[in-house]
Amino acid sequence: MLGDQAMQKMAHASVFLSGVGGLGVEIAKNLTLAGIKSITLHDTRAASMADLGSQFFLREDDVTSSRNRAVASAGRVAELNPYVSVHTQTDALDENNLDVLKNYQCVILTDAPLSVQLKVNSYCRSQKPQKQFISTSLYGIFGCLFCDFGNEFEVLDTTGEEPKEFFIGKITKDNPGVVTTLDNTLHGLETGDTITCKEIVGMEKLNNTQCTVSRVLSPYAFTISDTTGDEYGPYKHGGIARQVRPSSTILKFESLERQLEKPDILTADLCKMELPVQLHLGFRSLMAFQQKNGHLPNVRNEQDAAEVLRIATELNSQTENKVDVISSDVIRKMSFVGRGYFAPLSAAMGGIAAQEVLKALTGKYMPIRQWLYLDCIELLPYQENVSPTSFSPRCDRYDALRVCIGDELVRRIADLKLFMVGCGAIGCEFLKNFALLGIASGNNGLISITDNDLIEKSNLNRQFLFRPHHIQKAKSTTSATSTKEINPSLHIEAHQQKVCPDTEQDTFNDAFFESQEVVVNALDNVEARRYVDSRCVSNQRALLETGTMGAKGHVQVIVPHLTESYTSQRDPVDQEVPYCTLKSFPAIIEHCIQWARDKFESSFTQKAGLFKKFWGTHQSPQELLQKLETGTEVDGLGQVLGMMRRRPVTWGECVALARVKFEKYFNHKAKQLIHAFPVDTRLKDGSLFWQSPKRPPTPQVFNPDNDIDLLFVSTAARLYADVYGITVTEQDMSQQAILPLVQTAKVPEFVPSNKTIETDETANPKEKNLKTSHGEDDLQACREDLTRIIADEPTGSYGHVTFLSLGIYPLEFEKDDDRNGHIDFITAAANLRARMYSIETADRLKVKRIAGKIIPAIATTTAAVAGLVRATIELVKIVMGRPRDDYRNGFMNLALPYVIFSEPGPAATTVIRPGLTFTIWDRWIVKGNKNFKLKDFNQCIKDQYGLQVTMVVQGVKMIYVPVVPGHAKRLDHKMTKLLKLSPSQTYTDLTVSFAGPNADEEDLPGPPVRYYV
Repeated sequence: MLGDQAMQKMAHASVFLSGVGGLGVEIAKNLTLAGIKSITLHDTRAASMADLGSQFFLREDDVTSSRNRAVASAGRVAELNPYVSVHTQTDALDENNLDVLKNYQCVILTDAPLSVQLKVNSYCRSQKPQKQFISTSLYGIFGCLFCDFGNEFEVLDTTGEEPKEFFIGKITKDNPGVVTTLDNTLHGLETGDTITCKEIVGMEKLNNTQCTVSRVLSPYAFTISDTTGDEYGPYKHGGIARQVRPSSTILKFESLERQLEKPDILTADLCKMELPVQLHLGFRSLMAFQQKNGHLPNVRNEQDAAEVLRIATELNSQTENKVDVISSDVIRKMSFVGRGYFAPLSAAMGGIAAQEVLKALTGKYMPIRQWLYLDCIELLPYQENVSPTSFSPRCDRYDALRVCIGDELVRRIADLKLFMVGCGAIGCEFLKNFALLGIASGNNGLISITDNDLIEKSNLNRQFLFRPHHIQKAKSTTSATSTKEINPSLHIEAHQQKVCPDTEQDTFNDAFFESQEVVVNALDNVEARRYVDSRCVSNQRALLETGTMGAKGHVQVIVPHLTESYTSQRDPVDQEVPYCTLKSFPAIIEHCIQWARDKFESSFTQKAGLFKKFWGTHQSPQELLQKLETGTEVDGLGQVLGMMRRRPVTWGECVALARVKFEKYFNHKAKQLIHAFPVDTRLKDGSLFWQSPKRPPTPQVFNPDNDIDLLFVSTAARLYADVYGITVTEQDMSQQAILPLVQTAKVPEFVPSNKTIETDETANPKEKNLKTSHGEDDLQACREDLTRIIADEPTGSYGHVTFLSLGIYPLEFEKDDDRNGHIDFITAAANLRARMYSIETADRLKVKRIAGKIIPAIATTTAAVAGLVRATIELVKIVMGRPRDDYRNGFMNLALPYVIFSEPGPAATTVIRPGLTFTIWDRWIVKGNKNFKLKDFNQCIKDQYGLQVTMVVQGVKMIYVPVVPGHAKRLDHKMTKLLKLSPSQTYTDLTVSFAGPNADEEDLPGPPVRYYV
């Protein structure tokens, strides 16, 4: 994310944006969401019908009333962020009034004539200090971006990445000294990087000093300077190394005039290495044609295309960096579509351009130097034999799109059936693009969307379809309504259910997936992505997989029978933190945050859930007492009765319970650890027990004047009150009301325990033992509790319904509602634990991000990902049915900047035997009937594929494994008896294995077998 310093710079920055068409409105939207001080929208044109296909803040009444595009858009832009001032200007920019730009830090031109670009760029460079200049243009399916940030532009943070930090395992006394990481942790450094060290014992001279990595020896070791001197003692243990980022980098940019002749171009598409220089020449030629003729080339006009090519040839002969061979095909295609406007491309260019503006204003991240060209030329070969009239205008909102892809494809898109999962940041961007393209605007089209979340305040800075009055409304239904405001012709059906196994049979079943032509993922977690991917594979449906993380983004296009799927490439597995580390020996703040998150779950979710489940299962205390008398053990009884015994019934008791928890977690725990392992404890090899990464804890003494101490008690008490249904007011939670309750709380004294503390990092957490029979004392305590409960009930029939009405409410963790105290509790608990172990604390935002597993998202990245990198463009290709080598996966990091496209990988082929293969997209069909037996199923497989069945599995149920006793008898059983089918099911998918060609070989795999009853 941008960081506090960058945010402050943005909050004081003013931007001038000229041109409020499709590109301009994208930039305006993203900058307003980002939170700049002010933006001035400049435009001289009136809204037209063609604008409605790319400018999502214009409406049909703006067209009919011929409103200026800037004036018509300003109010809707301003709604995005009340803290951003939005102004308008409608006078033409010329050499006589360029001084209107003097009060702006950055000037952006969109779709401006080259003559205007040159004059404005020259003006910006003449100012002291120089003003940052960005120009971006779109000709149909070709986009261009140019940046000039002056002669001395300072970049404060080139990557935006957190500095690498790791524990040191060893440092040698050598020339040069060799540093090895602890436990083969990856250091992630490069030769020339600078690090600083702390907490080294023995070689203290290195503490708090900067060292240069002279050479990387391996992912786990590197060399530093000479450590043989007497001032360097022998390394003993400990130490944390942290990468030091360079303070700043100074970049020199050249003017637009110079860069036209000798361009520095960022190459984006690895499959089109030679195309950017052709596009650079093509853009210059189109601008020259427009300046000469007063208009762009006519649509599909060969004569105009020939003139553009002549201009290109002339310009190339005069330029310093000549193109060796001019591609007449590229120039011709650019001429054909120059009057068009492809909305997904404008979204991509607008997202990237807005990110460059933020770089210009803040110095955060490395800017583009200096040209970027993006295209989707793959859309054109399909149309070579289509009649030119297919691209002619119809005087509707799709005219600019029609120029690019033709009327037939426009109509096919209108009748598309599409399912999108997720309506958050990327989902909002997708829906905007769908509306501009007219997806599902035809009689046969339908967009189905689903999201089970409600809109929170924190969503508003990146999910642009939502406004403050939408908070706590459903994301899916709200985004559907907002999308139809952009294009009222769309057909959208909004759901509020998760796409998961629970909804697989009823809502999002096979029939639902089979009715879709394309599925789009707009999800933020890997598990959900994999599930949707599996549903698309099993139902042979195309999937567009997208994701963002801060300035990074990706798109993967998945097409049945052509490409690999999302799960074909495994994501790196998150390294699990050892149980003993979380429980007793945290080393970094992330350990403390995870511990606090676990405490929330165990204290306020799991125990309350166990209570409700227990009394929903067992009928009455009398029944339980009878079981105990007969020696029957009852799982969970002791824990449930303990909850009832300690249950608070007043707010004061909640505060007292929270105060006791503070003592237990942050005082007694530390004392017990030091009791078990005194600070001078040594291991068998003679080394100290308490050495890095283990840190000896310091018992925390509750201080009511300390904000963190009081925050823990107040939030923990509030959460206990929520669990037990105790009403709490703001006044109850005030410091004045809580302090007296805290001071009167009875806090138990510390009593050392002989309980074993786990120190083995390979040990897994033991399952909680919910058995009652820990001894006769435990049994007797349970008997007494149950007897007391029965006696307290006047009727003597205290049934399970009464217990369920006790008002225990398990809490479901919710990170986005700042009123519920969930993040406040975790923040306080995590920082108290960090303080206890002398670990650097974290602010609330960092705690929220880690505890809530939030993937950072910013508007510029989501716009670029949804537009080009590369999802909506790939969607159009799917509708067209392009071959695999025309599709592009997209990967980008706008911070570096890094934008790259590549062909998707092919679907891997598995060979069963020569001449018989399958991929993940294949499935075999066996059609049976009500009398079909297992042996008939096996015979069908043998007849069709010549294979001997050795195993049949339905889900996790073993249907037939010959080596299992009794399974051979199943051959004569009917399939309807063996299979688990609901009354409405007509088929099921089976996993089947087959005998290898030789008896001693392993079984052969096969594709899923869909068996129809």
